[in-house]
Amino acid sequence: MCKDCGCQEGNEKKYFKHNHEHHNNDHAHPHDHDHSRDHSHAQDYSHLHSRTVILEKNVLSKNEEFAAKNRTWLKNRGIVTINIISSPGSGKTTLLEKTLDFMKGKIHCSVIVGDQSTDNDAKRLRGRCDYVYQIETHASCHLNAEQISEVLPKVVNENTQLLFIENVGNLICPAAFELGEDFKVVLLASTEGEDKPVKYPVIFSDAPVAIITKTDLVPYLDWDVKKCRKHIREINPGMFIFELSAKTGNGMESWLDYLKKMIS
Repeated sequence: MCKDCGCQEGNEKKYFKHNHEHHNNDHAHPHDHDHSRDHSHAQDYSHLHSRTVILEKNVLSKNEEFAAKNRTWLKNRGIVTINIISSPGSGKTTLLEKTLDFMKGKIHCSVIVGDQSTDNDAKRLRGRCDYVYQIETHASCHLNAEQISEVLPKVVNENTQLLFIENVGNLICPAAFELGEDFKVVLLASTEGEDKPVKYPVIFSDAPVAIITKTDLVPYLDWDVKKCRKHIREINPGMFIFELSAKTGNGMESWLDYLKKMIS
């Protein structure tokens, strides 16, 4: 897990506590002894939980401050901002390629791309819109609002109408970190399990829009779109759901119409 949001520290402490207790339980004595005796080396680790909670609150609090500033900055310029979140390989970049190709010459778009390493995705998107900026997060598994704040003046100009933020491939941490976006969009590929929404309920609860991608592969998979929709509705009954294939273009029209209405 990422080192920036406190997950790393929390995991290290849980791991340490588990190992210590495991060591105590397995440590056998060659002679008989009374197991009811209180072992003097038993320790109380309850303070570790409180320290982790405080750290998490501090990190999220700072992030919220930057997110609020970003939101005001973008709204003052009339820019609609969409934070796209999914697991790796769900088709975020391909969807953006096709979306930007359609928008070119009609709607002014910019993109911020987040990846732990490389600018591969940014290279794919350059030339398809006004501006693309790559953020490499290195050890972190999500973008944060401060990173977005630092690059906003470089990414948008007086013509920008729509800003896409392609977050790091991860369904957990990006859900907790607001970036100043108007709303989140979560992607779920047909190559993933239909139960992803109930396994990762936070992002499916927070995002008002879900896109089921790679629908062209459904005939070749043991995958049930009705079951997937059912799981989405269990978490977020009012969620707006698109089904599309960026490769074939099937279903793209509804998604593009939705975006056009967002900026009208």
